[in-house]
Amino acid sequence: MSTPPNTEHILTLDCPESPGIVHAVSRFLLDHGSDIIDNHQFGDRRDGHFFMRVHFAASGGENDTQALRDDFTAVAAPFAMRWQLEPVSTRRRVLVMVSRYGHCLNDLLFRTRSGDLPIDVVAVVSNHRDHEELVTWHGVPFFHVPVTAATKPRAETRLMEIVDSLDVDLVVLARYMQVLSDDLCGRLAGRMINIHHSFLPSFKGAKPYHQAHERGVKLVGATAHYVTADLDEGPIIAQEVIAVDHSHTPDDLAAIGRDAESAALARAVRWHCEDRVFVQGRRTVVLR
Repeated sequence: MSTPPNTEHILTLDCPESPGIVHAVSRFLLDHGSDIIDNHQFGDRRDGHFFMRVHFAASGGENDTQALRDDFTAVAAPFAMRWQLEPVSTRRRVLVMVSRYGHCLNDLLFRTRSGDLPIDVVAVVSNHRDHEELVTWHGVPFFHVPVTAATKPRAETRLMEIVDSLDVDLVVLARYMQVLSDDLCGRLAGRMINIHHSFLPSFKGAKPYHQAHERGVKLVGATAHYVTADLDEGPIIAQEVIAVDHSHTPDDLAAIGRDAESAALARAVRWHCEDRVFVQGRRTVVLR
């Protein structure tokens, strides 16, 4: 009888700092015939908290994943660990939301189609029809959900119906230009990522790049973060900055900003879906 191939897994955990955590995890993997491929860890001395991400190969197939989980509970309990164990092959089911700016949507769809991102885009929801043809070309279901002040509760109910029916793991706001309710933010806490230009809160309102040009900015950037009820102030996952100078027009700055937004958002989605991001209060720890 042939020996089943090893299956690669990712184990992530965080817990209060205490002696013996790494030893306990390493002993567990050794006892289960596993080989560590990659390991990242961080002990936050200021907060007394420990974070760990282990990529390992385990004997047996993916059918043994649940057995590994069951056995690890005995390791996790004494340390009060928050933890997760998934096969590397797990692909997150992602729903993208967009309004009229399509650069981030286009970038995510291309990266997914080319195999650059370990995700499946299962739907795109928009309050406009501008990108329906693009989304359909990629073979992704498109849902037009108009939003007005009067219909926002109904629109958010429809959104959650789509999220639940498609078993969505992550919602990505790829320049979705609507403020979401506190209730929706709470229901999708830790499962929704937004992107905005990093001028916030310095240049709020209309034409931020014109405002930036008038102030002679030297950097254009973007921030990807988890969505919370505090607008654009959720825990930061990834940021991108690009140097600019006096020769750039406001339109140049906007174009550079689009590149920064696409790069930062793609990086945040990748890190989240590769189980590299830990939310700790108002900030994140990213084990790259």
